[in-house]
Amino acid sequence: MPVGAMIFLGIVLVVFSALDIIMLVSLSNPGDERNQIIVWKASSFTLLATVGAMVLDVIENYVRSLPMTANPFIQLEVAAIIYFAALVYYKRKHGG
Repeated sequence: MPVGAMIFLGIVLVVFSALDIIMLVSLSNPGDERNQIIVWKASSFTLLATVGAMVLDVIENYVRSLPMTANPFIQLEVAAIIYFAALVYYKRKHGG
């Protein structure tokens, strides 16, 4: 594997690990009522998007008669990205 690709993949791994840690810290930090509402809305949106994507994946695999293959690492990273984007959106919307 070329050195440039290894560096890129290392950076991606560090960024995704940071997003996972931010997600866990923000979920465990109680904060005030406004912060709780922001985290609640971001979590709800993330759950809805993740479950919706899984339902679409199940339907697609059923229609195409393919085996169910889901990579949990990819699902975790997509959920972290969605949560981070929703958290930023709701913090800006609710003045956080």
